[in-house]
Amino acid sequence: MQAIAEKAQREWVERRRLRPQQVLFIAGIVVAIAACEYVFAYQNVAYGIIIALALATIIYLMLSLFHLDEGITKCGESLALIPLYILFTAALPWFFINQQYLLPAVYSCILGLCLWHVYQKKLSLKELFGFSKEKLLRYSLIGLAIGIPLGTIEYFILRPAPAFPAFEVKYLFRDMVYMLCFVGIGEELLFRGLIQRDMMNIFGWKWGVLGASCLFAVMHLTWRSIPELGFVFLAGLILGGLYYKTKSLVAPIVAHGINNVILVSVLPYLLG
Repeated sequence: MQAIAEKAQREWVERRRLRPQQVLFIAGIVVAIAACEYVFAYQNVAYGIIIALALATIIYLMLSLFHLDEGITKCGESLALIPLYILFTAALPWFFINQQYLLPAVYSCILGLCLWHVYQKKLSLKELFGFSKEKLLRYSLIGLAIGIPLGTIEYFILRPAPAFPAFEVKYLFRDMVYMLCFVGIGEELLFRGLIQRDMMNIFGWKWGVLGASCLFAVMHLTWRSIPELGFVFLAGLILGGLYYKTKSLVAPIVAHGINNVILVSVLPYLLG
């Protein structure tokens, strides 16, 4: 019986062993995404959009032409959502939308991309979000406890100006809805629920959290701030660790949303 168990274990390890070229394929996608976002943020927006389009096309082309391990294929498909994210948020004619509705409009596109991916891959939203009525309050309080200090730290890094001449409760509630239901759910589903999950499945939880956090930071290059880049990377590690430990997106979503509310809707009026 022990010999059978040892044989099964060896076969499982062999299946999990990745060929170097496949690891390089995923690493190449990550590097290409970083280069694309750098060009988009620091060089030329039009070139960044063209690179994003080319990158998405190349990823899907290679996935269709070459026989890759199932885990690598899934990871490549989830990573392809990032150049599509860049295309949707940068190339659509947002000028016709009232500025106060711009944020939910943009993140509705990101949510749509993620949900389309979930549908195509026949994934379970209940499994991805790890929703549990028994733990909902607990995870929400954990997210709140983490989001407040994170938002405070980020405020002192960026020092954003108040969006309105004076603080108003109606704008606070509006921003809470925007940040929790659109930004929080959209980015956490993408970076933690899809990308980190697929990376953990093939590289292990440590590399999965690290890889998703690097990409999360890269997508904030548009702030053009090195301290902010470092902060977002560390915040990504915290959010990724929360997702790994709780097996739920509730705490990361709440932490992410509250962080942003503190950053743009509270402290600019209290300390600005």
